[in-house]
Amino acid sequence: MTRRNKRQLKNEINVVPYIDVMLVLLIIFMITAPMINPGQIELPQIGKSSVSPTAPLEVIINADSSLALRDREKTDVEKHVTHQQLIDAIKLKQSKNFEQPVVIAADKSVRYEEVINIMDLLQRHQIQKVGLLAQPK
Repeated sequence: MTRRNKRQLKNEINVVPYIDVMLVLLIIFMITAPMINPGQIELPQIGKSSVSPTAPLEVIINADSSLALRDREKTDVEKHVTHQQLIDAIKLKQSKNFEQPVVIAADKSVRYEEVINIMDLLQRHQIQKVGLLAQPK
C-alpha cells in the first residue's frame, strides 16, 4: 500500500478573482464618468478687422513672354509693362501697403524658365509675398 500524496500541483490559473476585480472597476468607472466635467476651451476673441484683405497684384506672363500687370483693387484691366516698370509699380504699391501680395500668372505655354526669371527679378529687388497663381481644374 502506497500512500498517495494528496497535494498535487495544478497547472491552471484561477481567473475568478480577476473577473471580480474587473467588474468592480467597471462599476466604479460607470459611476464616476458622468460626474467628471469635460474640459472646456476658452478661445481668445477678436473683433472684426476694419481692414479688408488686399487683392493681390497679378504679374501676367503672356505666351510671347511679354509682361502685364493687373491691380485687382483698382481695375481688372491688364497694363503691359517692362521689367523696370513692373518693379517700380510693385515697389510703389508695397511702400503704401507692406502686406501687399504679388502673384505670378503665366500662360501654360510659357517656359518654366521665364517664370523663374521673373521670380528671381522680384527677389533681387526685395519684393516680399510672392506666390504663383494656378487655375483650378
